[in-house]
Amino acid sequence: MTSNTTDERSLRRLEDVQVPVRPKLSALWMSVMFLYVYVDILALYEPGTIDDILVGRVWEFEVSQGWALGALALMAIPSLMVFLSLALPARVARGANVVVASLFVFVSIGNAVGETWAFYWFGSAAEAVLLLMITWYAWTWQGVVGHASGSAPQRPASDLRR
Repeated sequence: MTSNTTDERSLRRLEDVQVPVRPKLSALWMSVMFLYVYVDILALYEPGTIDDILVGRVWEFEVSQGWALGALALMAIPSLMVFLSLALPARVARGANVVVASLFVFVSIGNAVGETWAFYWFGSAAEAVLLLMITWYAWTWQGVVGHASGSAPQRPASDLRR
């Protein structure tokens, strides 16, 4: 009877594994993208928004091919970071994540400037926190060591965070 109880307890125990940095970065970028999308969807419910869209205006901008291309290009960057965080060489991925996430903090905050609805502010704050987490994880990412002799970078066997 004791062995059965012990087996049941060990089955209930949660496994706590260390998640490597790359999947963390990718998951954080996905979370940022979900927030961007949800804030934009909720904005459609703000009174007058649909009427403005129907006459070709979004916020302060006239809807045009240039506006649509610019909006898509802006959102393509974090969308691509989901994949690039996993696929780029470690040093490049680290730098790209630090730079892009740092810049997008300003994009997220800028999106809420002048807004009076609380969901804009909450969404911008949540996006900024996630982007700062991306910056932090990328900045503190360890494990890729280069040699001054010009030889290929090596990863210590003990590093599980790549």
